Amino acid sequence: MTTRTRILTGITTTGTPHLGNYAGAIRPAILASQDANADSFYFLADYHALIKCDDPQRIQRSRMEIAATWLAGGLDVNRVTFYRQSDIPEIPELTWLLTCVAAKGLLNRAHAYKASVDKNLENGEDPDAGITMGLYSYPVLMAADILMFNAHKVPVGRDQIQHVEMARDIGQRFNHLFGKGKEFFTMPEALIEESVATLPGLDGRKMSKSYDNTIPLFTSAKDMKDAISRIVTDSRAPGEAKDPDNSHLFTLYQAFATQAQEEEFRGELLQGLGWGEAKNRLFQLLDGQLGEARERYHQLMSRPSDMEDLLLVGARKARAVAAPFLAELREAVGLRSFVNPVAVAATTKKKAAKAARFVSFREDDGSFRFRLLAAEGEQLLLSRNFADGKTAGAVTKQLQSGQALDVRSEASSFSVWLDGEVVADSPVFADSASRDAAIEALRVALTPIED
Repeated sequence: MTTRTRILTGITTTGTPHLGNYAGAIRPAILASQDANADSFYFLADYHALIKCDDPQRIQRSRMEIAATWLAGGLDVNRVTFYRQSDIPEIPELTWLLTCVAAKGLLNRAHAYKASVDKNLENGEDPDAGITMGLYSYPVLMAADILMFNAHKVPVGRDQIQHVEMARDIGQRFNHLFGKGKEFFTMPEALIEESVATLPGLDGRKMSKSYDNTIPLFTSAKDMKDAISRIVTDSRAPGEAKDPDNSHLFTLYQAFATQAQEEEFRGELLQGLGWGEAKNRLFQLLDGQLGEARERYHQLMSRPSDMEDLLLVGARKARAVAAPFLAELREAVGLRSFVNPVAVAATTKKKAAKAARFVSFREDDGSFRFRLLAAEGEQLLLSRNFADGKTAGAVTKQLQSGQALDVRSEASSFSVWLDGEVVADSPVFADSASRDAAIEALRVALTPIED
């Protein structure tokens, strides 16, 4: 069975998403999350935000706005793990474990730190004036984000490649010191999307809050229309041919249009379409594509408890991975129980062995099936029909082998796949939270028990 690629993306919560964020990062990431071969982790990087911002109200507002933007944009929380960084206490603990092996010389070379030092020197100030330990050790926190979930791919802009490389360096150092032949951490790779759009802002420079040239994404249709009306254009009058290839407005239209729409718009500009009408066409295109998502965004912002519930479910899913892994890392560095750790581990495994059991049975038509029952007798899985008992037994053995589970959620249930085929289904649960709790219980139940 093909191993699913684990992809991890963090979104720093320091501002309100704009059209450039959507086209450059949010939209392609949501599309990537729909790949059945991807195991996607998306998180709100609110610990990172504290490095850049000391306004609590802005931090809180941005967390809500960015969560609502991703959800309104179509992120399916049943397919991905979507969580707040600050809801995972294992991440700061791992940060400290990694800090203790990270070389200071490595951190001295971090671009953000060096840029701040250089700016201070240019201004005749102390090299470290105004530089916090948060900024200095930012790469270690990012390494913990990535290594905690052993991500294979980390989509980043070119300015962030160094941080992924530093995560590799720190992870390799930990493996070397404590692994004793075991590779605790997967070596992540930076995934650079060359085709991702970098949208021009109102003045033609890269759309950025720093330049105050952004087009709002979901605030209101009026705000979007007002921003579009301020796009800088040349002085050619209606009736005069326009040059689409040197028009920021056309570049924006191109990022959201179909090929047919793009060609039609290009032809109209060449034939003298007025800039005022061209701006109206851009607004209509964007409003048509984003109008429904804007409504969902405002519904979510008006019901923050719904987002809170979804993020807490995501945190439980994330911690189901992080907590046992961190326990393993604590053991590796010597943070162990004073009780005989071997005896404790053996006792835990014996209990785990009794926690769940497979029950095989034969149907009236002669086919074979099995159930997986939790410790309390609750049914976690019911298999599909198999022609003979040997095949059914082979499937149960494969499920207990320790290989990565391919669990696919749908509405209030889930199914388990092996080698591209469904082999078992869950019951229908009352809600998605109950379903996700059952998936976590399933993963624990199928963790291999060693003698």
